[in-house]
Amino acid sequence: MPDRPRVFVTRNLPGDALNLLRQTCEVAVWPGQLPPSPDDLRREAAAAHGLLTLLTDRIDAALLAAAPKLVAVSNMATGYDNVDVAEASRRLVLLSRTPGVLTETSADLAFGLLLAAARRIAEGDRYVRAGNWRTWGPEIMLGPDVHGATLGIIGLGRIGAAVARRAAGFGMRILYHGRSRQPQAEKDLGAAYADLDTLLAQSDFVTIHAALTEDTRGLIGARQLALMKPSAILINTARGSLVDQDALYEALRSGAIAGAALDVTDPEPLPADSPLLALDNVVITPHIASASFATRSEMARLAAENLLASLAGDVNDNVVNPEIAGDWRSRISGGLQ
Repeated sequence: MPDRPRVFVTRNLPGDALNLLRQTCEVAVWPGQLPPSPDDLRREAAAAHGLLTLLTDRIDAALLAAAPKLVAVSNMATGYDNVDVAEASRRLVLLSRTPGVLTETSADLAFGLLLAAARRIAEGDRYVRAGNWRTWGPEIMLGPDVHGATLGIIGLGRIGAAVARRAAGFGMRILYHGRSRQPQAEKDLGAAYADLDTLLAQSDFVTIHAALTEDTRGLIGARQLALMKPSAILINTARGSLVDQDALYEALRSGAIAGAALDVTDPEPLPADSPLLALDNVVITPHIASASFATRSEMARLAAENLLASLAGDVNDNVVNPEIAGDWRSRISGGLQ
C-alpha cells in the first residue's frame, strides 16, 4: 500500500485545489492547454488511484480497463456524460461531481446570452469595429424587448430556477417544462408548467437547462424549432447535443426563428468551417457559463475535496454511483495497491 495515493489531474486548475491534493497525494498534472489525448490519458491513468477530470476527458471502458488501480474519478462539472458510469460502477470506481457551486454564475451567463442575442450586442460590436457606424439611425440594430416577454425554461433545476429568478426582475412571464411538475417552484418563481410543444409555441425566448441523456439527446430538432415563433430566440448553455445543430442552422438561415445564443455546441470547439459561424443571428461563446474566478476556483476545490474524500473511503453527497458503496469499500479495505 503506497504512503501517498497517486492522482492525475487532467489540466492545471485555478485556486488552491492542487495544493490541497498535494498535501496528501502524489500529484501529476497534465501540462498542456489542450486536453490529454485518449492514449495519454490512458497512460497516465494506468498508475493512478484517482483522477480529477474535466468534461473534455472521456472516461470510457477502454480507459477503465487500462487503469486497474483506479478507485475514484472526480469530475469537475455538474454533468458527467463524459464518463461511462455503468462501466465505472462495474469496475467499482467511485464517480463524483461538483453540483451547486456553479448555479448562479451559469445563470448569469445564460441570461447574459439572452440579452446579447435579443439586443444584438455582439453583432453591434462587430458592426462598429468594421467601420459601419456612420450615424444614429431609428432602424439600426432593432431587436425585441426582453422585459415583459415570455421565457420558456426547459429543465427547472438549480440553474433553470436561477434563470427564472433573473427573469422575474424583467417582469417576464415564465413557462417551464421538465420531467415532472414542481409546485413549490411554481409558487416561489411564479412559473407555469407547460408541455414542451406549448412552451415552444408560446415563448419569446427558450433557454435549455436539461441534462444530456439518451432520452434528451436531440431534444430540440426540426419539428420543435418549427413550433417556435419566427421572432423567438433559443439559448443553450446545457449541452450541445441537446439541439440538432443542422436543424438549428437551417432555422436560423431561413428565418424560422430569429436568433440563437449558444455556450455549448456539438462538437466543441466548433470547426472553423461550421456554417453557424457565418450567421449574424447567432451568438456563440466557448463554454464559459461557469467561468468566473470565484466559481471555477470553488469548482476545482470541490473536485479536489471529492477526490480526497473518495480516496479516504468516504462516500459523500456528490457521488454519482453511491449504490456501489458497499462493494467499493470492500475493494479498498485492504488499502490502495
